[in-house]
Amino acid sequence: MEDQNSCAAVLPASTLTEPLLLPWKGADLASADDLEAAQFPSYGGASFSRTCLNLTNAVSGIGVLSMPYAVAQGGWLSLALFALVGAVCFYTGTLIERCMRADPAAVSSYPDIGALAFGSAGRRAVAAFMYVELYLVAISFLVLEGDNLDKLFPGATVDLLGYRLQGKQLFIALAAAVVLPTTWLKNLGVLAYVSAVGLVASAVLTASLVWAGVAETGFHRNNTSVLNLSGLPTSLGLYFVCFTGHAVFPTIYSSMKNNKHFSKVLLISSVLCSVNYGLTAVLGYMIYGDGVQSQVTLNLPSGKLYSKVAILTTIVNPLAKYALLAVPITAAIEEKFSLPAGSGPARVAISTVVVVSTAVVASTVPFFGYLMSFIGSFLSVMATVIFPCLCFLKIYKAEGIRRIEVAAITGILMIGVFVAVTGTYTSVRQIIGTF
Repeated sequence: MEDQNSCAAVLPASTLTEPLLLPWKGADLASADDLEAAQFPSYGGASFSRTCLNLTNAVSGIGVLSMPYAVAQGGWLSLALFALVGAVCFYTGTLIERCMRADPAAVSSYPDIGALAFGSAGRRAVAAFMYVELYLVAISFLVLEGDNLDKLFPGATVDLLGYRLQGKQLFIALAAAVVLPTTWLKNLGVLAYVSAVGLVASAVLTASLVWAGVAETGFHRNNTSVLNLSGLPTSLGLYFVCFTGHAVFPTIYSSMKNNKHFSKVLLISSVLCSVNYGLTAVLGYMIYGDGVQSQVTLNLPSGKLYSKVAILTTIVNPLAKYALLAVPITAAIEEKFSLPAGSGPARVAISTVVVVSTAVVASTVPFFGYLMSFIGSFLSVMATVIFPCLCFLKIYKAEGIRRIEVAAITGILMIGVFVAVTGTYTSVRQIIGTF
């Protein structure tokens, strides 16, 4: 990511994104620039199929876990809004591509698009939202770890220095202890292979739901609603989480051997992810009905082999990806306080503070779904809808934009503002109401 000079790389793992990371031999990943280079190496240019895989992995994230819950909140008809959200996010992805084409020499990252449109203020605004998004995604990773490990090992308790840690809080602390050393690494290439299991995790989850439906619960839930207006803001927020990957689009675009085919790659990736999300949503809601939890893995029966495989596959990826979220945050703090970039003691101290603070917040967040809804309603909508539309209108205003496209973008902006306001208000109210 970029916020002046040293943070020039796009955030490598935006809300719930799972980029296919590839180690770059000989690279020193002490800075966010090097981290981005390792994720999407540009030597030779990525082929069409490789780019499809990269982009699909970038869009497909842990948001899939909340899809059945999103349908439970909004009802079956909310799936129509899911399709609309997917179409809107695909279109705004093409707007990012067109912004990249406006000045290829000056634009290589998402903050660069903000700078091209609105100058340094635009760069800072885009960067600030993305840093906050990264921090909250890191928190959601720890919440996910705590919930799912508690599912695997119920009733675990440890007495430490006079304090009793148990259940979710215990496993959040353990997860934080595991990821802490990975945030001290200068070279994150070792995590690249593990971080690429995102697509495998999604496939395993879907297979586990099919197994649960066929062998255990069945697909006969009657307590399912057709439409729940009060739950639509939560549903929309969670749907936007599923398609937020726009922060890495400029990097993937630049890494292509022939970037003229980016829109085709984006379409293929969007369709594949939509099918995966939709299938998980339908299966989960048909099996568990209105009783589905914010992470559908928590509904899987305890003790079953497929449940353990699904949960273990689900929790491995966040453990590996946490360091990728922490690196740009650490680099930004170093830049802010004019610390030597990549300095060992500074990196260790700052990353430790980041890990500890996210663990503390994660221990107080009562509900994974509410946090995900807030991220989707506020931060993801800004990154996937508001910023692309505003930047495109500003960049191409002088050249002239067709009226029909202006009308379409205006409509999309209105949808984005509506979701941001109602979804953020609803999710914040739900979070506060649980304390």
